[in-house]
Amino acid sequence: MVSEKQAKSQVRGQQLPDVFREYMRTGWAPREAQSPERAQVADHAARRRDEVSRQFPGERLVIPAGGLKVRSNDTDYVFRPHSAFAHLTGFGSDREPDAVLVLEPRDGGGHDAVVYFRPLAGRDSDNFFADGRYGEFWVGPRATLGDVEAEFGISARHLDEFADAVAKDAGEIGVRVVRDADAEVTATVDQVRATEGEAQDATETRTEADEELARFLSTLRMVKDEYEIEQLRQAVAATGHGFEAVISELAEAVRRGRGERWAEGVFGLYARHEGNGVGYDSICASGDHANTLHWTRNTGDLREEDLLLIDAGVELDSLYTADITRTLPVSGKFSEAQRRVYDAVYAAQQAGIEAVKPGNKFSDVHAAAMKVIAEHIAEWDMLPDGVDLELTLDAEKGQFHRRWMVHGTSHHLGIDVHDCALALREDYMDADLEPGMVLTVEPGLYFKADDELVPQELRGIGVRIEDDVLVTEDGHDVLSGHLPRTADDVEAWIERVQARVQAAKG
Repeated sequence: MVSEKQAKSQVRGQQLPDVFREYMRTGWAPREAQSPERAQVADHAARRRDEVSRQFPGERLVIPAGGLKVRSNDTDYVFRPHSAFAHLTGFGSDREPDAVLVLEPRDGGGHDAVVYFRPLAGRDSDNFFADGRYGEFWVGPRATLGDVEAEFGISARHLDEFADAVAKDAGEIGVRVVRDADAEVTATVDQVRATEGEAQDATETRTEADEELARFLSTLRMVKDEYEIEQLRQAVAATGHGFEAVISELAEAVRRGRGERWAEGVFGLYARHEGNGVGYDSICASGDHANTLHWTRNTGDLREEDLLLIDAGVELDSLYTADITRTLPVSGKFSEAQRRVYDAVYAAQQAGIEAVKPGNKFSDVHAAAMKVIAEHIAEWDMLPDGVDLELTLDAEKGQFHRRWMVHGTSHHLGIDVHDCALALREDYMDADLEPGMVLTVEPGLYFKADDELVPQELRGIGVRIEDDVLVTEDGHDVLSGHLPRTADDVEAWIERVQARVQAAKG
């Protein structure tokens, strides 16, 4: 029976004469044998696997990379491996669709790591030239089994061996799978477990066990090792270059129309050149669009009198991503009203950043920033009649200021832009901050143009300031702190970058 993946791989296949097939297999120069160097991430990934092994002794653990996804007809989206797979193997960029990591329990304790994947096919095979989805002729050469073993220090096997390997000793050994990574792999694991005599009512128990694995793998990423922190520093640096490129193109974005798209494209150029691409869809929101929190349409014009809120991050080939927001006056100068809002957000962000230190809870960062937001809303007489600062800060009876700042102030950052998302509340919101955690601090104020509860002069102004912050032994390190944040510094930044552009033009 041909699997769904095999069928899709043959979508471009043609009925070709045998004589032509033989012809295509001949006349190729020998491949140059080049064994890759051991990847920097390999030892870090091995230590992460050891932590997983200690948590689930004696069980077979199946962590798929996921497969290609169809965009349209015979065109796939760019592949990105599942984050748990990437974290435990070190595979990044677009490597390797359909791969599966299996942690196989050893008799004496611990696990052996094996990656099953589709290796480079010989030029004497049809796969070489006739497989439009995986063939070397179409998408370039793949790694060999030896390449993966040398680069990542993990045993490698052909993907065709996976089904038998996962079924080995089933019924005698517990098996868990990351269910959301690859539906076909999950179905294979479920079928193996079902055929080994498990009762029908064990389905719910199996699913709970799988969810426990996924949750642990997500929470495992909460404290970053030195490799991850360095990757995030590089992602932040690349993102800064992208922001400066956008600043240098503000006038051109105004002139061309649909300037939000121009800003998005300029940043995307730098993201693709200096990394793997963008870590998430960039938000390039001008004017009132900034008050739509997830404005990714980016279809609007840029006008001299408006602010441009750009929330964007470069994702490196390792898949670690930055997540930074700057709100820029398109003209280079804030109006009085814009500066008033901007300064309030900056003060809130400062309070949030100062709360980032070991021993504080993750939720303390949000509380510190929101207190400042509430103070400004109260000072501007925007709270309902009879509501004072104390009441609006009451979590049960107040929160009226949240009308203009509805999102959370922080999230963990890493291989996912919203990292560790499966962690339990007690391990996330209610947890103490620890050295090695990396989180965003990103308060904002969003005054929609049609909000009649907002003073007229503030309507249509949206501001967010976001930075990536590392928890250190004695406080914090703002990884993106080299990018200007105060209103004065932002104005000087724009002037400096644009002056440099003019000087380069002569």
